[in-house]
Amino acid sequence: MNKSATKTFFKQLDRRFFMEQYKDLAHVDRAFPIGFGQTISQPSLVLYMTELLELKPEHKVLEIGTGSGYQTAFLAQFSKWVYTVETIEPLMKKAETRLKELNYHNIDFVLGDGTFGLKEHAPYDRIIVTAAAREIPPLLIDQLSPNGRLLIPVGNKDSQDLSLIRKDSAGNISVSFIEPVRFVPLVGDYEL
Repeated sequence: MNKSATKTFFKQLDRRFFMEQYKDLAHVDRAFPIGFGQTISQPSLVLYMTELLELKPEHKVLEIGTGSGYQTAFLAQFSKWVYTVETIEPLMKKAETRLKELNYHNIDFVLGDGTFGLKEHAPYDRIIVTAAAREIPPLLIDQLSPNGRLLIPVGNKDSQDLSLIRKDSAGNISVSFIEPVRFVPLVGDYEL
């Protein structure tokens, strides 16, 4: 993944397009509410998480937590195909409309509990979870390709660690703790 291309896209993508409120504050590097108890993450974290995934043009990506679609746009820009799962239908519909307006045609939107992953399209080269879980859902690790990466905030409601899980070519798993973060809770089987 070319970090220069990622940073260029980051500067070009207007975050206001993904917000219904607080548009005049879209340039501020912090999370803002998007309704239904959910937030749009701060831009610097979205960029950083995208870079941690090391996306390639041939990658198939699973995103758990579509939200506003802001992170989804980054994933779609730098990979072959994105499956994004959202449990809140109005958020999913708005994100789908936004991303189609931006001419993304490499995204499948799925309404459901992302903690189970999306087995019918597995395995995935990259998986990103944009809400905090109390533990890493084993089904997501199972759906990760060899040489795959899974990025997920893990912890409790007050504090989480952004965790990067790598699966090597033999299927061995390693976990790295990247930095402390604070995300909204994951909704579903592994919610906080």
